[in-house]
Amino acid sequence: MKKVLKRIIIILLVIVIAFGAYAGYVFGAYYRLPDNLTLEVKRNGENSHFDEDFALTPGDAYFIMTYNIGFGAYRKDYSFFMDGGKSSWAKDEESLIAAVCGMGEIITDVSPDFVLLQEIDVDGTRSYHVNELELLNQFLKGYYYNYAQAYDSPFLFFPPWEPHGANKSGLAVYSRAEITESIRRSLPISESFSKLVDLDRCYSISRIPTENGRQLCIYNVHASAYGGSDEIRQAQLSTLYGDMEADYAKGNYVICGGDFNHNLKENDQENAPEWAYPFPRESLPEGFHMALDVVSQEDKGAVVHNTCRSAETPYDPQTTYTVTLDGFIVSDNVSVNYYQHMDWGYEFSDHDPVLMQFILE
Repeated sequence: MKKVLKRIIIILLVIVIAFGAYAGYVFGAYYRLPDNLTLEVKRNGENSHFDEDFALTPGDAYFIMTYNIGFGAYRKDYSFFMDGGKSSWAKDEESLIAAVCGMGEIITDVSPDFVLLQEIDVDGTRSYHVNELELLNQFLKGYYYNYAQAYDSPFLFFPPWEPHGANKSGLAVYSRAEITESIRRSLPISESFSKLVDLDRCYSISRIPTENGRQLCIYNVHASAYGGSDEIRQAQLSTLYGDMEADYAKGNYVICGGDFNHNLKENDQENAPEWAYPFPRESLPEGFHMALDVVSQEDKGAVVHNTCRSAETPYDPQTTYTVTLDGFIVSDNVSVNYYQHMDWGYEFSDHDPVLMQFILE
């Protein structure tokens, strides 16, 4: 009995030491990038359909798209463990590559002037270490672009049946016009243990000159999904608004798009789960409005489709909860000419893209 007890104690000590060592590794390896990082702007080859001297002219109409690509994992049969589903990784490398290429083809076919993408893995356990930015660049030829790292997580051993692993992911902005200034801003996040779940959060600002001497300031944001509290959500929006107001005060045009992780439809709260927080329109600063709110009655059919599905279970159009988390906020000197929630039936991601046509006043 003494020998058995001794062995049990030794095993327990080994487990405690191993757990302590792993906890030390996770907290030691966790880091946040410094705020106000300058982002490198590159030109992604050439495109014969693009004007080499493309310039933004007030009064002309331009198209912009936002698309959360869900690291290429969320095919229709996919459910995510953080949402109560099963999987942590994409089904397999082939499926992931096919999904990213499918989304690249959608963007190429639409050929918007500006593209905002979120949740692009450049090196991840969950995405089989496929560099999705390089993959997307095979489709988005001729654009100027930047990439803002959102997080670079330590190896996470949960869920135990398929550890999420170590993942480096971020946001990208593509522009037909030259981006002359680009920075990464850090968003406030929880300082509790939940930061290991929600990881880092950020937004990027891309500034593009216009022919009247002003700048078009494009914000690409991916707000907190899992570690958020009312305090964190308010702090993230306040930080974002502060920069947007400063740009607008200079006479610039401001478009903020991306995945806000808030329900953007005002009258769509029935049967909403806890995570589908209504967007606080009352918090929008003076001079800004939600682009969705100016959709004409004639165009309402273009926004009936919601931009995101719940990933608790595989997608079922009859039963799966859907919500609009993606869209645009614009300053009052930007007119919304057309607005569409593109309905791809969540074929390649748990999000579908949003397309907007705008005019600079």
